[in-house]
Amino acid sequence: MHVPDGFIDLPVSAAAGAVAVAAVAVSLRGARRELAAPGNGFGTGNGFGDERAAPLAGLVAAFVFAVQMLNFPVAAGTSGHLLGGALTAILVGPFTGVLCLTVVLLLQGVLFADGGLTALGVNITLIGVVTVAVAWGVFRALLSVLPRRRSAVTVATFTAALVSVPASAVAFSLLYGIGGTTDVPFGTVLAAMTGVHVLIGVGEAVITTATVGAVLAVRPDLVHGARDRLCVPLTIRRPGAPHPVPEPAPAAASPRGPRPIRAVLLTGGAVALVLAGVVSFHASQSPDGLERVATDKGFGDSAEEHTTADWPFADYDITAIADDRLAGGLAGVAGVGVTVVAGTLLLRAVTRRRAAHGPEAPRRPKSPGAPDTGPVPPPPARTERPAEPTPSPFPYPAPPPGSSDSSGSSGSSGSSGSSSAWDD
Repeated sequence: MHVPDGFIDLPVSAAAGAVAVAAVAVSLRGARRELAAPGNGFGTGNGFGDERAAPLAGLVAAFVFAVQMLNFPVAAGTSGHLLGGALTAILVGPFTGVLCLTVVLLLQGVLFADGGLTALGVNITLIGVVTVAVAWGVFRALLSVLPRRRSAVTVATFTAALVSVPASAVAFSLLYGIGGTTDVPFGTVLAAMTGVHVLIGVGEAVITTATVGAVLAVRPDLVHGARDRLCVPLTIRRPGAPHPVPEPAPAAASPRGPRPIRAVLLTGGAVALVLAGVVSFHASQSPDGLERVATDKGFGDSAEEHTTADWPFADYDITAIADDRLAGGLAGVAGVGVTVVAGTLLLRAVTRRRAAHGPEAPRRPKSPGAPDTGPVPPPPARTERPAEPTPSPFPYPAPPPGSSDSSGSSGSSGSSGSSSAWDD
């Protein structure tokens, strides 16, 4: 569902661009917390994050780029492809997921002429914001009511991915109803877009569930959305407190222990390269859901020619290579490489910025309806009390200076039996 230039007028495109910029700004802040979260699979938890989390997020972005090249048939003469909102949100978190999809859509629009440049804000809003927000909300809502089992994660993942795609189609219909460049009734666009994207949502759900399930099988701690459900933290019982009832831990992924993170990254990168470089040649050549609806409902001709249509990698092809299979494969491999580098650099800059500024101060718990009162102030500095004098072990005070009870002192001139106050 990459919207080209010309479908939405400039004022609505500018408004969608402002929404996209605001969402990215919020996601930059939220991604710092997600990448620095304890138990993120990298042995962190110190509040500063680990730079090894950035390559994982960059790999997720590259994987989405590769799978989006694989159009699958959904109806006669219509195809669909992964949007990736549910996949990125569940694997790396909603805020990091928005950044991953933003990188993918930016590179697709600039280098591969896929999605208009003036419609870039529209595409980020529809694919990078709406799908992530809807999928994450549905996923977490289902996990809160389903049993704490791995099968519950599978059900929640499938449902979240299935719902996110038609939700994006509804959002496009709303934008087109407000700022469409042709006079097509809103109800007509809404019915057609929702109907075809429900079918595409089934394919999205299958791909997302299979991918999340594969990661769960080898490293469940790398699935951000299910980490608090499958990875039970250690609890310490204080003396006198009731003994907590332990919850069953998930079964081990492998009898030899979890797979090293380097192996996970290398395997995921290899799969993305194979999908983009080899499997993409066998993808469906039919128009996707948006193109089919635009052609059938009469607003397909309003699409404008892309600004970078004559660039070397436009339309996922290399014009200098005559062999279509080789040209498409090399373009896909180049796209995966550029995406993983761009995503890693962006998210590594996010983690480094957090490390430079330090972890955020804890915030006061807020009751429903109460305003946010900001971070918790630091505790007042402790002041040391002056040391009290040590009491003397003798019950009487010391004699005044100059006085003595010796027999040779002045004032006791030969009277050995004389008494004084000190004799008592």
